Amino acid sequence: MSIKLSNVTYTYGIGTPFEKTALYDTDVEIHKGEFVGIIGHTGSGKSTLVQILNGLIKPTAGTVTVDGTDIGKKTKEAMAVRHKVGMVFQYPEYQLFEETIAKDIAFGPRNFGLSEDEVTERVKEAMDFVGLDYKTYADRSPFRLSGGQMRRVAIAGVIAIHPSYLILDEPSAGLDPIGRREIFSEIQRWHQEKGITVILVSHNMDDISRLASRLLVLSQGHIVLDGEPLDIFATQQRALHDAGVSVPPVTGVLQYLQGRGLAVDDRVRTVEEGAQAIFDCLKGGKGHAH
Repeated sequence: MSIKLSNVTYTYGIGTPFEKTALYDTDVEIHKGEFVGIIGHTGSGKSTLVQILNGLIKPTAGTVTVDGTDIGKKTKEAMAVRHKVGMVFQYPEYQLFEETIAKDIAFGPRNFGLSEDEVTERVKEAMDFVGLDYKTYADRSPFRLSGGQMRRVAIAGVIAIHPSYLILDEPSAGLDPIGRREIFSEIQRWHQEKGITVILVSHNMDDISRLASRLLVLSQGHIVLDGEPLDIFATQQRALHDAGVSVPPVTGVLQYLQGRGLAVDDRVRTVEEGAQAIFDCLKGGKGHAH
């Protein structure tokens, strides 16, 4: 079970003066249950890649399969399998359109032909997932919410369709640190409990380092690095720099200390782990910064 891109190229504006290839001859397979981070400089091809993964745009060349089915074909099977891939856009509050929060979240499940009882259950489950109390918020207008709450409603609308693959394009943009952590802790729980595949596009290297088990680095329409995040952050600083991205701040601090003669481990996922690594190093007397 996977999403697979084979020799995929995508070119915008073919035959116009604005013709531009955003993705070149790309081969990648994302397996069921993975938590994949995607990073890259603005214009590297990230958004094009995830829109192709989701079937929103069709490749100029190559094929995209979800669980073995070519989603580019106009068959019932292809339509059904595309519903397995849910996407939360960079500003998902622009996806909201219904008069109440419950109706907005119910739109997807209702379109799948579920009974009203099942739809209501999905809505309650999704609202609980994003931390919105059903009794308090179900009948409110989504347009009378704060930006962070609107983001939660939009995410709930995608969660309610029970996707096998969840694509998140900068889902925490504009959220305060507490809101961001709450959303990501729920996404992590969903990933672990349901075995859902998560594909996260983010500029926040802390989030990528903490959450992702695999990292794709894009540069000028090519996947230039593909591997375990801590391995890439520890050994591929030059390639990351060339791609216009950097290591997480905590990794950067630890690597600076290494350069000053402190034999500290830089393979950490969080600030807390980084602080512990420095403490362990000093406690063990492994070199001295100068």
